[in-house]
Amino acid sequence: MARQIEREIDLPLFTAATRKFLSVTELNELIKGTLESQLDALWVQGEISNFRVPPSGHYYFTLKDDKSQICAVMFRRQGVGLRFMPENGMAVLCLGRVSLYPVRGDLQLYVDDLEPQGQGALYLAFEQLKKKLAAQGLFATERKKPLPFLPATIGIVSSDRGAALHDMLRIIRDRYADRRVVIRPARVQGEGAAKEIAEAIADLNCCAGVDAIDVIIVGRGGGSLEDLWAFNEEIVARAIYASKIPVVSAVGHEIDFTIADFVADHRAPTPTAAAEFILPRKRDLREQIQVLELQLLKEMEFKLETAQENLNALLKRLADPGRKLRENQQRLDELSIDLLRRFQERVRQSKNSLAELAGRLSALSPLAVLERGYAIAHKLPEERIVKSAAALQAGDLIRVTFAEGQSFCRVEEKK
Repeated sequence: MARQIEREIDLPLFTAATRKFLSVTELNELIKGTLESQLDALWVQGEISNFRVPPSGHYYFTLKDDKSQICAVMFRRQGVGLRFMPENGMAVLCLGRVSLYPVRGDLQLYVDDLEPQGQGALYLAFEQLKKKLAAQGLFATERKKPLPFLPATIGIVSSDRGAALHDMLRIIRDRYADRRVVIRPARVQGEGAAKEIAEAIADLNCCAGVDAIDVIIVGRGGGSLEDLWAFNEEIVARAIYASKIPVVSAVGHEIDFTIADFVADHRAPTPTAAAEFILPRKRDLREQIQVLELQLLKEMEFKLETAQENLNALLKRLADPGRKLRENQQRLDELSIDLLRRFQERVRQSKNSLAELAGRLSALSPLAVLERGYAIAHKLPEERIVKSAAALQAGDLIRVTFAEGQSFCRVEEKK
C-alpha cells in the first residue's frame, strides 16, 4: 500500500542573498520523481468512463467514484494480456502507480493490471465474446448442419494423451469396429492451444475423396474454467463456424458450457456422450425399428379401417345399381317422347306458317293476274316492261307473256 509522505521537501528557492527559479519542466519532473519515490504500486477501485482506444492500442479512461476522478492509462503491452475488453460504466479494480504526465502536468494512474469488480475476468470475457458472436449469427439454429446417420469416417480433435480420446475410441470400437477414425492431435489447454485446435479443424476439412471426414468431434475432459478456456477463444469459434463438416462439441462435463458449444452443430455433454450420440448402439436401433414398425402397422390398420368404412357407406348409398339404371332409362324414354312431341308440334307450326306465307305470296304473284286474262309486254331487246303505249314506236318488237306461253309481236300502230 501507499506510504504516506512524512518528510518535508527542502527547496532552496529563496535565500537572503539570492533567488532560484525552476522552469515548468523542472517543477513537473520534481513532482513526478517525488510521487514515484514515495508511492508504491497500489490497488484502486472505481468506475470506468470516457474509455477510448487510439490507433496506438493504449487504453485511456477516467477512473471515478461518486466524489472524485483521476485520469488513467493502460499501455498496449499490459492491455494485450486482458481477457476482456473494458467498457464505460464497468466497475473495476486497477493495479497501478500514480505519476505525473509532465507534458501537460496531469496526474495519472498508470495501470498494470485490471480486473472486473464483482465477477471474474474470464467470466466477463466469456459473456462479451458470446454476445458478439451471437450478434454476428454464429449461433443461429438455421445454419447448423444435420449430423450424418452412422458416419463411416469420424474425425477427432483432442489431446492424444487425454483420457477423453481413449473413452471415445473405446465406444467407437465396441459399437462399430469397422468405423474409420482420423485423429488430429492438438493441445487442449494452455497458451497456443486455441490456435492448434482451430488448425486441426481446418486440416480435417481438407480431407477429400476416400479420406473425407463425415463428422468431427472436438473435445476434452473436464477441468476448471481456465483449463477449458481454449474452447472459449474466438479463433476456435470461427474455425467451427467455417467447417464444412458437421462439428460436435464435447468439452468438459455436463455442467460446463463453452463458446464452442454454442457454435457447434451439436453439443454433447461429455466426449463419451459424443461418441455414443453419433454411433448409437445396435440394440437401441433395433428397438427403434420395432417401435417404428408397430407405429406403421397401427397406421396401416387405421387407414384400412377408414377405407372399409368409407366403402360400406358408399355401398349403402348405391343400394341396387340396376334400379338406378332402370330409373335413368325411364327418364330417358320420357325425355325422348317429350322431345319428339315438341319436334312434331314445331313441324306442324312450320307447315301452317309456310302455307300462310305461300298463300300471301301467291296472292301477290303477277302470275295470278295473268290467270285472270291479263298479259305482260316486254320491249325487246331491252326486256323492259311496257306500261304505256307511248313507250313504243311502230316497228318495235315486243314479247307478250300470257298465263300460258309467250308470243313475239311487232308494233304496227299505236294509239
